[in-house]
Amino acid sequence: MERSPGTSAPAVQPGSPAGGMARALLRWLWRAMDEPPVAVTLACGEHLAGPTGPEAVGRIRLRDGRTLRRLLLHPELRFGDLYSAGDLEVEGDLPAVLEALYRGIDALEASHGWVRRLAYGLTRPHGSGLRQARDNIHRHYDLGNDFYRLWLDEQLLYTCAYFPTPEATLEEAQVAKMDHVCRKLRLRPGERVVEAGCGWGALALHMARRYGVRVRAYNISREQLDWARERARREGLEGQVAFVDGDWREIDGRYDAFVSVGMLEHVGRERYGELARLLDRCLEPHGRGLIHSIGRNAYEPFNAWIERRIFPGAYPPTLREMIGILEPHRFSVLDVENLRLHYERTLAHWLERFERAADRVEAMFDARFVRAWRLYLAGSMVAFRTGSLQLFQVLFARPRLNRIPWTRAHLYAGDGA
Repeated sequence: MERSPGTSAPAVQPGSPAGGMARALLRWLWRAMDEPPVAVTLACGEHLAGPTGPEAVGRIRLRDGRTLRRLLLHPELRFGDLYSAGDLEVEGDLPAVLEALYRGIDALEASHGWVRRLAYGLTRPHGSGLRQARDNIHRHYDLGNDFYRLWLDEQLLYTCAYFPTPEATLEEAQVAKMDHVCRKLRLRPGERVVEAGCGWGALALHMARRYGVRVRAYNISREQLDWARERARREGLEGQVAFVDGDWREIDGRYDAFVSVGMLEHVGRERYGELARLLDRCLEPHGRGLIHSIGRNAYEPFNAWIERRIFPGAYPPTLREMIGILEPHRFSVLDVENLRLHYERTLAHWLERFERAADRVEAMFDARFVRAWRLYLAGSMVAFRTGSLQLFQVLFARPRLNRIPWTRAHLYAGDGA
């Protein structure tokens, strides 16, 4: 059947070969995923896959057969796109449905690993060159301080918190995280610290105020830098903290300590050698550092939709890749900690606050944006819950540094842990 230019293809009817193949492929995929307890239907009510009884934790409702075919062409990317557009609805508790799907993907990986490898090949990640890095950061972090103030803690920390007790508030847990980092680094008054990727400046200001150090903090987000500089001025810390409009590659000078919280994910695997040389160049003979990063237990790119639509250029390193940054210059690894479940709890707080502010977010952007960020926050929370993502903190130092505590007792002083 021929089409005239500019006309859309005729709809494929359920009984057509293309419609039948899509339905058969979905049923095969559900079996390969070990039958996740999620029903899949069309908006007209046609049941496609999954349970129909009370054992279902929720339902995915697709607008029509075309939506199904689009989903199957690249599920990892199109699920998020279709959900954001409202062509794919999730009925029931969104995190519970996503958790069932994540566990199904684990089963698929175990039995049909080639499917995931094919998915990796379908999406080319954004680059991490200096110009591209600025664009990547601008697209995510420069959405507006007013937006992030709606659902982050009062100091605008956009990284994993540390909950010394399950009852701790998000605000308390973020302060505890900053102290946890500072205790690991054993900061002393008068020392010089460089921070790569400082966000809205909370950690840099905390280190200066509470530990008496001088901080040079680098960032390439204009919105965040404006906020951080104004806060430093308000708190009288301009003489101790310098917020620099610069990428991590532009760090210069020599420092007693290096700290990076939530920046390594944006560096790019191909630039780890450059980061290693920077660490060797900027740390004093007694220097030490801490890198805090989302990671994986084994190599796997970020979810294609997250990397394409939310965090362009991002990659979660394995622990081996993180340690590999330190090996060329003989840095000693002093401590490795995995805060995966702390990040799950952090994201649960963010998602709850985001939902409370959803109407205001929609007024700032639109309904599609709200749905996309709801999915991003809920999906990230579930990724940490199921172990798909990890949160590594790696403490390291020059090999001859002997000012090392005998125990870890200093890490928990005052935590109530």
